[in-house]
Amino acid sequence: MTNTDRIEKNILLHAPKARVWRALTNAGEFGSWFGARLESDFAVGKPVTGNITYPGYEHLKLEVTVERMDAERLFSFRWHPYAIDPKVDYSQEPTTLVEFRLEEVADGTRLTVIESGFDRIPAERRAEAFRMNDNGWAQQMENIQRHVAG
Repeated sequence: MTNTDRIEKNILLHAPKARVWRALTNAGEFGSWFGARLESDFAVGKPVTGNITYPGYEHLKLEVTVERMDAERLFSFRWHPYAIDPKVDYSQEPTTLVEFRLEEVADGTRLTVIESGFDRIPAERRAEAFRMNDNGWAQQMENIQRHVAG
């Protein structure tokens, strides 16, 4: 059975938890590996926006609202998944929850990314948002791996 509500990816990063945490929660570092130029720092309850810098998507803005920041354990935010059509107002749609979970392991840090809530996204764009974000998170795991290794 395929889960349509939740994407989960994990990767072993050969870096200490403190390094991975900084890559996730420092807005400049996050933007560097994620592909965005954020306008402010992350803080719980605070919306953060910035321009996407990923080639082909530079016309888009990234908008997230931080949910939790449990030091070196859990960083999470809400956003509108695959909100790429400039003619669509996504603000009335439900958001998905993106969680970054860190676990110390023998060789470094296991990072798990979970994005959930797709079943609440309007039916006409749900499957495409899920598919694109599933592919996107696979790429972002490689991006953060390169970032913390450098």
